[in-house]
Amino acid sequence: MAINIEKIREDFPILSTSVNGKPLTYLDNAATTQKPQLVIDAILDYYKNYNSNIHRGTHYLSNRATEAHEAGRKTVKDYINAKNDHEIVFTRGTTEAINLVAFSFGEAFVKPGDEVIVTGLEHHSNFVPWQMMCERRGAHFRVVPFDENGDLRLDVLEELLSDRTRILAFNHVSNSLGTINPAKEIIKMAHDAGAAVLVDAAQSVQHIEHDVQALDADFYAFSGHKIYGPTGIGVLYGKENWLDAMPPYQGGGEMIDQVSIEKTTYNRLPFKFEAGTPNIVGPIGLAAAINYLNTFNFSDIISHEDAVLQYGIEKLGKVEGLKIYSKAKQHTGIIAFNVEGIHHYDIGTLLDTQGVAVRAGHHCTQPIMTALGIEGTVRVSLALYNTKGEIDILVTAIQKALKMLGK
Repeated sequence: MAINIEKIREDFPILSTSVNGKPLTYLDNAATTQKPQLVIDAILDYYKNYNSNIHRGTHYLSNRATEAHEAGRKTVKDYINAKNDHEIVFTRGTTEAINLVAFSFGEAFVKPGDEVIVTGLEHHSNFVPWQMMCERRGAHFRVVPFDENGDLRLDVLEELLSDRTRILAFNHVSNSLGTINPAKEIIKMAHDAGAAVLVDAAQSVQHIEHDVQALDADFYAFSGHKIYGPTGIGVLYGKENWLDAMPPYQGGGEMIDQVSIEKTTYNRLPFKFEAGTPNIVGPIGLAAAINYLNTFNFSDIISHEDAVLQYGIEKLGKVEGLKIYSKAKQHTGIIAFNVEGIHHYDIGTLLDTQGVAVRAGHHCTQPIMTALGIEGTVRVSLALYNTKGEIDILVTAIQKALKMLGK
């Protein structure tokens, strides 16, 4: 059944905003998504009615806040089909989740001469932490290239995988090109070589099917603010056996069991990795966002977003001088482009004057830009609430911008 897009748009109050005297056309969802009113209400409800610290309190407010916070953990666990609640670790975002694994996994399992593999399609957050870990541990950093269409060279990955490979990290969906990587196939290749796998799901968990057990992912990370939830909250899923074997990432309160002058022992999962007072309201807001998504048939979301994406590719492809870089066999949610002879920032700025919000730059993927021989792109990124009508507004705005620039 088709989704009611007008009803959905009413759920997001910011979509009625005007920018520079024009109705907002928000096409920057890969950077952050807008929030439905029920997420805003859940956050306000916490601060108005039961704001308190959690886990250690004995009073009503603390108990209520603890229950809501931990209910958020179960909601996340169910959404990605993790096996256990305690395999869900809350972080500040995808970046911190990946850094946690890069540090703790590296401390436990990576030694000089070992190898770590990432791909050339990664966001810097799934690239730099592994470089840092390799420098720290004396390991070798390997990168899987992609072809001219933005598809990973799996033949090269097969050559790189060996008994020296300790972990492979890759994104399920590229934040820069929208490429959908064949995650299940890649994970099996890595496991067959004896390597662990981390999946960066920041751009996939809201757009395509997500089941960590079906994927057999060892680690899986995403951010709340890209799935219609609040900023400052992220999720790291890790298989229990890996998390148990890894040392804590940070020390302090909550992650301890017993502390003495002689020795500190650590708390059980997931609290071993959640030092200090957490972002208490973050999981509450994230759970509200997931519960909102759960009111839809996810296949309907996929169908709607894909229809808008294909319409956008068709319409933008007709603009003279415009080159689209999102050409992978399978991709979702993102159209990256440039117009010949015009800087991407100039296009982004002129679109903003017409109320159209896009992203212009290298999108924290400088290795991709280097491989493509460009400095950056204009990136259109879609969400549940975007429409074909907004694509028409975008195309008209681009054509007006090109006339202003003498094209």
